[in-house]
Amino acid sequence: MTLELFLLLAAGLLAIGLFGALSQQSVVMLMMGLELMIAGVIVAAAACWHFLAPGATAGQVLVLLAVAVMAVEMAVGFAVVTALFRAREADLTDMAADLRE
Repeated sequence: MTLELFLLLAAGLLAIGLFGALSQQSVVMLMMGLELMIAGVIVAAAACWHFLAPGATAGQVLVLLAVAVMAVEMAVGFAVVTALFRAREADLTDMAADLRE
């Protein structure tokens, strides 16, 4: 495996996530698109650290921290979506936009 293949995988994840985030109206699907984009960034960062500085452990710690933050962000996001759905039965982004008023 080469750095180019990992960066290609990261670019693919980023592109699929961007398409999912821009094309979906469901809040859950929007969050899944954002998670795919974050995963693409994490794959690219991990591949760069592995190939450019294989002995450095700071890159590995940063990647693990990013994965932990991604998991916490997803849990909090789903909790907010669940509360929003229970309070207003809003599951689409257009319905959630009405809450600004």
